[in-house]
Amino acid sequence: MRVLSETQLRRFQEEGYLVVEDILDPARDFEPIWAEYEQVLDEIAESLYAEGAIRSTYAGRSFGERLIDIHRDTGRNFHQHFDISLPQSGLQHNTPIHVGPAVFNLLASPQLLNLTEDIIGPEIYVNPVQHIRIKPPERAVSKDAGYSALVTRTPWHQDNGVILPEADGSHILTVWLPITRATIENGCLQVVPRSHRGELLTHCPAGALGVSIPEQLVPDRAVSLPMRPGSVLVMYQRTIHSSLENLTDDEVRVSFDLRYQPIGEPTGRPMFPGFIARSDAHPESVLRDPAAWAQRWYEARAQLAAREHPLFNRWRADAPACA
Repeated sequence: MRVLSETQLRRFQEEGYLVVEDILDPARDFEPIWAEYEQVLDEIAESLYAEGAIRSTYAGRSFGERLIDIHRDTGRNFHQHFDISLPQSGLQHNTPIHVGPAVFNLLASPQLLNLTEDIIGPEIYVNPVQHIRIKPPERAVSKDAGYSALVTRTPWHQDNGVILPEADGSHILTVWLPITRATIENGCLQVVPRSHRGELLTHCPAGALGVSIPEQLVPDRAVSLPMRPGSVLVMYQRTIHSSLENLTDDEVRVSFDLRYQPIGEPTGRPMFPGFIARSDAHPESVLRDPAAWAQRWYEARAQLAAREHPLFNRWRADAPACA
């Protein structure tokens, strides 16, 4: 089913990004996800309470209130317990990852695949560079324990810049979607229009925040993109973007960033597992079993924990732009 009009497709091609409203239904598509993550938070709270690390499990409070209280009591961040990918360092056999069926169903959502098909065609592979970002207010974020761009601002970058050069010729589509409202105050995305037409810029190692484009290289024409749940942002892999800090007192901003590409192209992160989500040519190859998807991630975790960590990006801190 066609989702985008010719006008929308032209705007996407010209600007390098497009916000499409009402692609997803927050009740139908997000309530199962909230149920899974409420259970994850239950397990975190019960474990910490048993250790004496928190004063209460804070049962009965909203997800956001409860998470803020747990952050406050422990001085720790817990993003990896919720994330749908593995970290690029410190990986162990028991590193947390959440690969539940509700998340799989979001990745394979017909609405998202219809949107994706309008841009890259009907042979669709889910790229394994994927995250949930649960961003508490900055006052509740520890700068020491597990600090990363999954809980705070995301610096300027191109998605092409956070994967290996093998995927420079791939046609990777970024699909970003909020499951709470995303505002300027709580840390929505910023994009640089038409930046996808340029080359891949130098990215410099930015410590816990990954890699980032030096500010002096970022064109001065960024726009902020407040969005409501159900809306979706699509971007090219060379569109420059970032996110703002969450400067509210009590809002937790939650979003997913997913990536899709034509089947057979390099993903840029070959050590992580993707899957075929749609194929007119070979429908029998489509993965439909959430448990099989989860098992692929558990196997990847075991293999990576048992050997020296591979390189995940191409950048060096001694590049001239990083001085």
